[in-house]
Amino acid sequence: MFNKPSLAFLSSLTTDFTPVIKGFAHQTYIPLDLSIHQNLLSTSVLFNPVQMQERLTQWLHKNQAEVAFGGYMELRKIYDRSMHFLTDEAQKRNLHLGVDFWAAAETPVVAPIAGRVHSLANNEGYGNYGPTLLLEHQISGHQFFSLYGHLSLASLSLLQQGDLVKAGDTIGFLGDARVNGDYAPHLHFQLILDIENYVGDYPGVARALEKPYYLKNCPDPNILLKYKSA
Repeated sequence: MFNKPSLAFLSSLTTDFTPVIKGFAHQTYIPLDLSIHQNLLSTSVLFNPVQMQERLTQWLHKNQAEVAFGGYMELRKIYDRSMHFLTDEAQKRNLHLGVDFWAAAETPVVAPIAGRVHSLANNEGYGNYGPTLLLEHQISGHQFFSLYGHLSLASLSLLQQGDLVKAGDTIGFLGDARVNGDYAPHLHFQLILDIENYVGDYPGVARALEKPYYLKNCPDPNILLKYKSA
């Protein structure tokens, strides 16, 4: 029987910046606000992955950066475009539960710590994850999971359920808008304490009223990754 890890335990697993995408120095990361209050991207740009990628590339260049990141527990407008998240105003899902890392398609995705492949799936559909990988981590009597969404189709052939991975191993590549749910290329990374009965999937966006539960079950990835904060 495994225990759920405390925040202190999760923090103890890494001592410094621990990337989940490969090839970028920490100082080239820049925080990106995609909340409902942001004014960098118009609604039309948010809803168009090609235009969004172009705008983010320009913004990164202007700020002498290579990777945009952020989004944990942000309320976002981008999900209004897809019925995958929208039922009615009171029930819509627009609370982002992980952190996103925006970089070029085919950027390698790496495991931040050792784990075992729990499951893989192609979560197809407009606004969905597309190719997705879940790792299970069992450390010192504790169990938790990490999710990697919006990968390339080829990523699903790299590993199989049950495979062991080491910290720093390549576990996938960023997908483009044709396969990743129709988004500008990025990695959705999320920590999950209780995976429930999910296989190859787990909610990455929730209703605002569900925030108390997901704050506990999906802790801030920065506890583990230790990237610079905004």
